[in-house]
Amino acid sequence: MTHRNAYMTDELSAIYEQTRDFVAKEVVPEAAKWEEDGKVPREVLRKLGSLGMLGLRVPEEMGGVGLGPIASAAFSEALGSSTYAGFDVTVLVHTDMAGPHLVNSGSPEQIAQWMPGMLGGETITAIGVSEPDAGSDVAGIKTHARKDGDDWVINGRKMFITNAVYGDMSIIAARTNPDDKYGISMFLVPRDTKGFAVSKKLDKHGWRCSDTAELVLDDVRLSGKEHLLGTPHRGFYETMKNFQNERMVLVGMGVGAAQRAIDLTLEHTQQRPAFGGHLFDLGAIRQRMAMNQAKVDAVRASMYHAAWLGEQGADNVKEMSGVKAWGCEVVNQVMYECTQFHGGMGFIRETAVERMYRDARVLTIGGGATEVMLEEVAKRSVRAS
Repeated sequence: MTHRNAYMTDELSAIYEQTRDFVAKEVVPEAAKWEEDGKVPREVLRKLGSLGMLGLRVPEEMGGVGLGPIASAAFSEALGSSTYAGFDVTVLVHTDMAGPHLVNSGSPEQIAQWMPGMLGGETITAIGVSEPDAGSDVAGIKTHARKDGDDWVINGRKMFITNAVYGDMSIIAARTNPDDKYGISMFLVPRDTKGFAVSKKLDKHGWRCSDTAELVLDDVRLSGKEHLLGTPHRGFYETMKNFQNERMVLVGMGVGAAQRAIDLTLEHTQQRPAFGGHLFDLGAIRQRMAMNQAKVDAVRASMYHAAWLGEQGADNVKEMSGVKAWGCEVVNQVMYECTQFHGGMGFIRETAVERMYRDARVLTIGGGATEVMLEEVAKRSVRAS
């Protein structure tokens, strides 16, 4: 489908098309094997890095392209066309969930040490905020770090961490001020750090080719100068600052996947014989697919508008939370109907929509559950007088 979007410049359109072309040639033919292996090969990420696609939002002075939120929206939507959301999220955790913390808070020395590898796909990153008892409630994390001279010693557990098993560096949130609910700091933790380990690789319902794990930090000792990211005790606010970006790219990959599911379902229904014609000849199916397209178009427009607001420096929490809540529910509805219209084949693992249906389910949970997003909208809504 040609991208029709008032917010897209020629440069962004080229990025969108280049990304779509990349996933068609480099991902789709190989990703079924990645699903079995539970990981995305490093070489694929290096190829993305060589094209400059891992640094779209990184400032030019740091070696990136220097674009704004709309670039992330376009990139994530294009990735979603792959039909393998595990691949999509592997990339997006690196570029838009973990990476921005280094961009926003890293010292010149930290940026010099880590950014070249991140941009080239040699150093893959994870973001460790969620815990067994704290997901959307970031202020509830229990992992803690205590100061010991110039070092910090961290203890705790992290849960549902993507890129944790095969990644190279995790950005870990830990409580550093026990007297302040929001007294959290962020730390750069290389994979080979003593006391830092994968406790369990998780077996997931969807996103099968992304690696997701529980992490354990047992007396992890880190140099404050090298590994403390940004200002002590300000990590909660840095996490909140980037949440809108995380939510946006989750919606973006969902929109890209939903559009691809619609395209595949239209192709299927126009070819599938039924009742002397084809499935698409049935008015009920044509109209429901038209409604699915209208919904996806509306989510896409809302997402890009929220991204545009962010690019203007406006507070877009209400808009982005709203599209995350509503948009990801819509993506799940669309996947349900596309699976339905594939009939028995929609229940077979070799069919793309079956995988996409499973992959979509977590979109209403990760990055802020629908119910939490709706509370964000409600808090910012003006009561009519």
